[in-house]
Amino acid sequence: MIGGLEGVLTYDSTLRDGEQCEGVNLSLEDKLLIARRLDAFGIDIIEGGFPASNPKDIAFFKALADIPLAHARVAAFGSTCRKGMAAADDPGLRDLLACGAPVVTIVGKAWDAQVTLALRTELAENLRMICDSVTYLKAAGRHVVFDAEHFFDGYESDPEYALACVRAAHEAGADSIDLCDTNGGMLPFDIERIVAAVVAEFPGQGFGIHCHDDSGCAVANTLAAVRAGASQVQGTANGIGERVGNADLLTVIADLELKMGMPTAAGSALKQLTAVAHCIAEVTGVPVPAHHPYSGRSAFAHKGGLHASAIARFPQAYEHADPQRVGNSPRMVVSELAGKASIMQKAEVLGINLAAAGADVQAILDDIKDREARGYTYEVADGSFALLLMRHLGSYAPAFTLESFRVIVDDREDTGALAKDAASEATIKIHVGEQRFVATGEGAGPVGALDSALRRAITESYPQVAELELVDYKVRLLDESQGTGAITRVTITTADNRGTFGTVGVSGNVIEASWNALVESIEYGLMRMSANGCEHVGGCGRDPANASCTRTATQEVQND
Repeated sequence: MIGGLEGVLTYDSTLRDGEQCEGVNLSLEDKLLIARRLDAFGIDIIEGGFPASNPKDIAFFKALADIPLAHARVAAFGSTCRKGMAAADDPGLRDLLACGAPVVTIVGKAWDAQVTLALRTELAENLRMICDSVTYLKAAGRHVVFDAEHFFDGYESDPEYALACVRAAHEAGADSIDLCDTNGGMLPFDIERIVAAVVAEFPGQGFGIHCHDDSGCAVANTLAAVRAGASQVQGTANGIGERVGNADLLTVIADLELKMGMPTAAGSALKQLTAVAHCIAEVTGVPVPAHHPYSGRSAFAHKGGLHASAIARFPQAYEHADPQRVGNSPRMVVSELAGKASIMQKAEVLGINLAAAGADVQAILDDIKDREARGYTYEVADGSFALLLMRHLGSYAPAFTLESFRVIVDDREDTGALAKDAASEATIKIHVGEQRFVATGEGAGPVGALDSALRRAITESYPQVAELELVDYKVRLLDESQGTGAITRVTITTADNRGTFGTVGVSGNVIEASWNALVESIEYGLMRMSANGCEHVGGCGRDPANASCTRTATQEVQND
């Protein structure tokens, strides 16, 4: 049930299955940012990771205990108890309970060959492991999801044993039994046939579906399972995952809502879909392909000639869905269409009413398009976006101005590619009002040295800068074909006592790009703390778009 209505539950595995994508390595701050974004979008269950596997996942569950989600429930992932061991004695299951997650997902074998060859145990013992584990977790008061690993391979090999695995979880009280196409080799008609048979065998039991995309059918397989009676869909944002990836949960949600008329909790926020996709892409470092369904830059793009002329008269001829429903927009390759509404909506989140301020929204939009063409992105850089708006509104006042900076990297020991003792030193000359400050800072890297020097230079004028902490730093080459001459985009995540925010810098020089992002992180952070506790950007007294302050700190943290 979703909000009192029958619907499909959404289960996101980006923070666990998605992180298994080659090249993806999420920090704790990355995982928290993604979790908050998915929560705001309306995802029902967010799988946070494997608390028994690494300290970062343990820290993630601990952090969410202090920063509760507004809608989603967080799930901890693990395995059934070990062979020959009682569930109550299994350290992995105890770790799942100790992390405090309200939902626990355990994976167990459902393919006879996997049980005998990989697990190396008896078929009956595997059934005991499933039953005891689910029973133990249910007795502890958890919502339990049982992932039946390799279920479809198991069903085609020995359907009676695959169903026996499901029965063991069902009789133990599993809230949802999610059937997994673990190697991604199934096709939609087989998925629908098998899921329908399983659902008929266990009336009243909740079933879910977990698909990989090795045959290119993960989304289609997921939808086929829903047609056959599955009520929970698993997937990852943008379909990232091991090998070729998982079912793209965002595409699945759009198809359920727009094509199948099946509601999800994310349905009311469907216009955020494209923004969510690109936000998570920026955090993970895996771009949304231009031709990706719904959220890709070219998903609703039209090139000249017949299409371009027809689209103005009859959009449905070449657009299978209204792009605005998913937060995207139609685009002519030779003349991009405006997106004023999205700019105004994002400004509103930051407490800036562009209409009331009499802002030239088209000029803002043109500025953003120009900057994005040069490599900027504002999907994870709300701090930079807010400063851009303030410049257009005439309310921006720099906290300081730069005279010059210099960075020196010193590596005294010649150990070649294995060198680990390099140190950086930065000297900064800045002006705060009529005063000139010179400061030097050191760090393991040039950005850390710049951050240290800048803080020393402005601490006398802005002692509250001590409350700002640089928690994440990412570099991305925008034209890798140019090698060391490529344009570089740097994104910085900064934390204060009300949450985190991002800033962005772009340059052909990585140090200059880093400096630009760093300066904006400090300026925006200072503005968030200014104006006698007002929670709007810069304070309502400095923002001509607001007559009075009505937002709370809690609201702004949730929107960051």
